Amino acid sequence: MNPIDQAISFYKEEVEAADLYTYLAKVEKNPQTKSNFEALAKIEKAHAKFWHQFLKDRNIEIPEEKSRKFRLFTYKILRTLLGSKLFVTILEMNETTSTESYYRYFNEAYLTEEEKLILSKIIEDELEHEKMFSRQKDKFSIENIRDFILGMNDGLVEILGTVTGLSAVYPKSPITVGTAGLVVGVAGALSMAIGAYTSVRSQRQVNEGIKKKMELLFKVSKDRAKEEFLNKLSESGIPEDVGREIVNKLSDNEDAMTNLLTEEISENEIKSALYTGIAYLVGLVFPVLPYFIITSSSLVALAFSVIFAAIALSIVGIIVSVASESLSIKGKVLEMVATGLGAAVLSYLFGTLVQKVFGISA
Repeated sequence: MNPIDQAISFYKEEVEAADLYTYLAKVEKNPQTKSNFEALAKIEKAHAKFWHQFLKDRNIEIPEEKSRKFRLFTYKILRTLLGSKLFVTILEMNETTSTESYYRYFNEAYLTEEEKLILSKIIEDELEHEKMFSRQKDKFSIENIRDFILGMNDGLVEILGTVTGLSAVYPKSPITVGTAGLVVGVAGALSMAIGAYTSVRSQRQVNEGIKKKMELLFKVSKDRAKEEFLNKLSESGIPEDVGREIVNKLSDNEDAMTNLLTEEISENEIKSALYTGIAYLVGLVFPVLPYFIITSSSLVALAFSVIFAAIALSIVGIIVSVASESLSIKGKVLEMVATGLGAAVLSYLFGTLVQKVFGISA
């Protein structure tokens, strides 16, 4: 995207954000959160004003775009369906993406000194927005939301592929297909949950190991510990002279040095496992359910399974698009549905091949 098109996109996003925060302030019952949204709406309007002037100075017209109204409508629906806690977490993910886009533009686009000054202030505002969302005690963890989205998507696509392939093998036995899909789904959910638990726990154990090593090194040889700390600072790109100054200033602060060398893992492995496993189970319900309702034909059940899965994939696509801000809702939904149903088609063809090769009939 060229700088002018990017600026137009920024302007529309800020206008949309101002409208969204104004709406959220109206429907929010918590006085503190309501006040935060009102303040955010005011700031986003100021940001939109900057981009409007930026484009006006370059004689650029700003066309009205109906798709933005559709996105705002989608936000409102999601706020109603997901509730305040979950939606605020998605907004935090959104703000992170916006900040990164502004920073790239700040470094790459041609700007006057005054425009650079204002844009740097806008970036500060966006970073403050992230802090505001992250400080909300009643919001969900971003990591858990990602676990849920990924788990649900995996459950949908994998089990849709499973029941589609089995439908070709057992066209007259929907219960057999549904039961097999359910068994595979439960096994997959357990596997995903164990994988998430192991991943988070392993990272925590690695960090704890590094921390214990540094604590032991401080007790045995403080000079060796300082050297280790200096090496880590150098690896992170800090000049050696600056690194030595930091080490000297922190020479007697063992806790500070140790904490700087270890990454803090705030994610809880049990919660991560639960979110991932439950999300996988939620995902498998959509493609499997029709096989227990329609018992006459697997192919008829398959048609409803595909429809249910497409609706669920569309919802996941909308949430991903909202969280990323830069992605088109329509484009992401089409991508999610196309990949999911594409996997189903390939699975059906493979199932048909298996049926013919092994002469299975049911």
